[in-house]
Amino acid sequence: METKFMQQSQQSGHLVDLSHTIEAGLITYKGLPAPIICDYLSREDSRQQYAAGTEFQIGKLELVGNTGTYIDCPFHRYADGKDISEVDLASFAELEGIVVRVPFAESLAITSEHFKNKDLRHRAVLVHTGWACHWNTEAYYEHHPYLTEEAANFLKDAGVKLVGIDSHNIDNTAKNSRPVHSILLGSEILVVEHLCNLENLPEEGFHFNAIPPKIKGMGTFPVRAFAKVFS
Repeated sequence: METKFMQQSQQSGHLVDLSHTIEAGLITYKGLPAPIICDYLSREDSRQQYAAGTEFQIGKLELVGNTGTYIDCPFHRYADGKDISEVDLASFAELEGIVVRVPFAESLAITSEHFKNKDLRHRAVLVHTGWACHWNTEAYYEHHPYLTEEAANFLKDAGVKLVGIDSHNIDNTAKNSRPVHSILLGSEILVVEHLCNLENLPEEGFHFNAIPPKIKGMGTFPVRAFAKVFS
């Protein structure tokens, strides 16, 4: 007979980490600076301030919002859009998820056809292309998978909550327009880029989470994206 604890454990599901590790020197997007991660207070220096045997480290971090796995809010694209602090917490957490698999070897352009006949409304739609295998290599930055403008319009009309992708950008960076960002963020549909480990998720039966700090005046920031899988 299952104990109450075992039953609760099964109901709570298991967690799958969908985030890349941020480390000093990491280039997420060419042309943007890498993060600087260092000591503000080292353990050695802290010994002068505390009793014998007591020491602490206080870290210092300098980075741009587009670092690692990050979330885009409307303010990233629109001056009058909601910034991270203004987006409701429920928009970041415990979103019912669905994975749409479009291997990059089959197609770089992800169109509305890839999303048709799927239950998308009010869901976090995670696009698994497999491009994360190129993470932190020269191959990652160019000729990557992306959504088309008509795919973005389809997702907007389908009433999705969030769209994530395991690629360098949700838009085609070979062009200088960003229609997918414009359409989705203009409709307050959040965007998560640079996901990973989507191959470890089922197509359905999970909740998606991507929660940034509550920061005023920023539209993009790194997240610890993860899924809670119930099967």
